[in-house]
Amino acid sequence: MNDSQRKILVTSALPYANGPIHIGHMVEYVQTDIWARFLRSVGHVVYYVCADDTHGTPIMLQARKLGVSPEELIKRTEIEHRDDFRDFNIAFDHYYTTHSSENRYYSEFIYNSLVTNNHIQKRTVRQAYDPEENMFLPDRFIRGTCPRCDVKDQYGDSCESCGATYSPTDLKQPVSAISGATPVLKESDHFFVKLSNFEAMLKEWTGVTGKLQSEVTNKLSEWFTAGLRDWDISRDEPYFGFEIPGETGKYFYVWLDAPIGYMASFKSFCDKSGKDFNEYWGSDSRAELYHFVGKDILYFHTLFWPAMLHSAGFRKPTSVFVHGFLTVDGQKMSKSRGTLVSARTYLDYLDPDYLRYYFATKLNSHVEDLDLNLDDFLQRVNSDLVGKVVNIASRCAGFIAKHFNNQLGAELDDTDLYEEFVRESESIAEYYEAREFSRAMRDIMSFADKANQYLNEQQPWKIAHDEKKRQELHKICTQGINLFRLLIIWLNPVVPGLTSRSESFLRCSISKSGVWQDIRTPLLNHSIGEFFPLLKRIDSTKIESMIEESSNRKEADMSQYLLQDPIGEEISIDEFSKIDLRVAVIMQASLVENADKLLQLTLDVGGETRNVFAGIKSAYSPDELVGRRVVLVANLASRKMRFGISEGMVLAASGIDDDGIFLIEPDTGAEPGMRVR
Repeated sequence: MNDSQRKILVTSALPYANGPIHIGHMVEYVQTDIWARFLRSVGHVVYYVCADDTHGTPIMLQARKLGVSPEELIKRTEIEHRDDFRDFNIAFDHYYTTHSSENRYYSEFIYNSLVTNNHIQKRTVRQAYDPEENMFLPDRFIRGTCPRCDVKDQYGDSCESCGATYSPTDLKQPVSAISGATPVLKESDHFFVKLSNFEAMLKEWTGVTGKLQSEVTNKLSEWFTAGLRDWDISRDEPYFGFEIPGETGKYFYVWLDAPIGYMASFKSFCDKSGKDFNEYWGSDSRAELYHFVGKDILYFHTLFWPAMLHSAGFRKPTSVFVHGFLTVDGQKMSKSRGTLVSARTYLDYLDPDYLRYYFATKLNSHVEDLDLNLDDFLQRVNSDLVGKVVNIASRCAGFIAKHFNNQLGAELDDTDLYEEFVRESESIAEYYEAREFSRAMRDIMSFADKANQYLNEQQPWKIAHDEKKRQELHKICTQGINLFRLLIIWLNPVVPGLTSRSESFLRCSISKSGVWQDIRTPLLNHSIGEFFPLLKRIDSTKIESMIEESSNRKEADMSQYLLQDPIGEEISIDEFSKIDLRVAVIMQASLVENADKLLQLTLDVGGETRNVFAGIKSAYSPDELVGRRVVLVANLASRKMRFGISEGMVLAASGIDDDGIFLIEPDTGAEPGMRVR
């Protein structure tokens, strides 16, 4: 807390762009966001950047399966990812994509440095090849019988049944997961980074005491002892990614350009904000650089990534912080059990602060898995956040409103207690800095207990009946509100939604940069707002409904990331000109008896009246339609329906299964009968 202002760049691993964010992913982004928010709250300059990881065979195949281009797939996915992160209150300074000009530039720059410094070697390799799809197969796209336990339908690199790891050539009865064809072996030239060239540098960088977690250091020691393996950074066409400069049909492996996305995202941010890129990435940078990643991508971030940066003359990370995986009720997340919950499904039922807080109570600086016990989740959130913290404000606010016109008093009732809270801020700050969030939460809740104990002892609800003790009541409730404010300042990095609502109630800023310095000064002679429910208790039925919905979703629904329907076949301008689109005004609208979706519309088309049946009942009531302008397909052949004859079609946009119907309206001023061009 007493350090001089630091300049810090923080990143999280890039989410892959072929599917939705789920709550397991959110562990990392919440952990990073809490840390970044805390560092800002004590006055440091902190930038938090991230991006979608958009390249690779899975993206190409998923786009092909859905009948869209890879560019369309990643564009739609990015929109959904951004929405999920925003609604979980992940405060990125910049969110970007690896499919960008900045990422291409730095990927080529780093690759060329590896070539120039003689760190690249070309080799001929033999790989599994799909003769029907005419493409080389990644290990995960080969399925077969495990060579150890004979369980069928296992991946080409490992068995989910017995845990064995092997080469795809060891599989029995291998088939392509794409076409079902039997793979053949085919030769191709690939490019390898000679990682052993960097061994001395990597040992020095990773050997600095305290730079990496002990679990990470131990794992690195194993890898150094076993010998650093060369890294294949190329893939053959067809492949979605950046083509290697000077080569034909060869592309950068996604894991080369993915971490470079950190640089590309920050460069895009610098170009927009006027910040100095080299101040954070230059070889002589004094800024701090931290990556938060999962334990499954440790090798890439502690060996390959610093080697690439070193070759190209960029600074290396200050540290890489590694975390474990999320389990739910002690088991691996499962679609069938409904515990593989997407971020959006969670948000449809529950407040993001609930999960952010629960994660914080479990997170520490070690590489440990984290368990989301749903019963404990409900009990702890309701007990801690609602029953302890928010309860303090609710116990005092009514008296401040009723007897003192929402005005806090001129002095506290117990300055020693307030100072005890202030002194504790040092320890809580140290826990946050060290990423020991669970210890910080325990201390904060211990002090929430102290605040509630103080109110229990002072019993303001009894004093309120004695007009002679109004001043004493004022001081006690002022004390309670100030203790609540300190708790919210401490919790601000974890529960930004609760913070925002508390700011409205307290009428003071808690989320601003450097707010930790305001802790010593209590709110006195200060006007607060009317109290309102700052956080509701978790309803167990919400959790049950969330799990039920997740269990019914057998596989990730990618339609939300795409155009709702594939683009139709191309037509000529002559074909299009045959369609006569006219502005029409709805004169009458009524329900159609025994029709689930239809409304009957009477339209004025510039002196001519048309009767049209439109499937918009789920989105519009008849009363709200009268007088609206719409676009009519006027020369569509009349259609005889069991309800009557429909003389045209009104245009509307809709989602899958008519989910969300929106009438297309011409601009103001368009008159009935006008042609739409």
